Amino acid sequence: MFYIYILQSLSNPDKTYVGFTENIERRLSEHNAGSQVYSHRYAPWDLLAYTAFKDRISALAFELYLKSGSGKAFLTKHFLSFKS
Repeated sequence: MFYIYILQSLSNPDKTYVGFTENIERRLSEHNAGSQVYSHRYAPWDLLAYTAFKDRISALAFELYLKSGSGKAFLTKHFLSFKS
């Protein structure tokens, strides 16, 4: 399976990160360990959501969408508007 995941910074909840992986637990650990160029500034991260795909092409297309203007609006409306 291929996953598109959405992370939310615990230190700065307005920051999110969208990524692609085949292993969610490993990628979250990498982000929280500070080994990623962008995400180390906003660590630690919490897994907000993920979507599984059977094929790589569909997963990468969804990641590209979520990083677009309309995709960011989708994230805000459906995932970030429900603050606890």
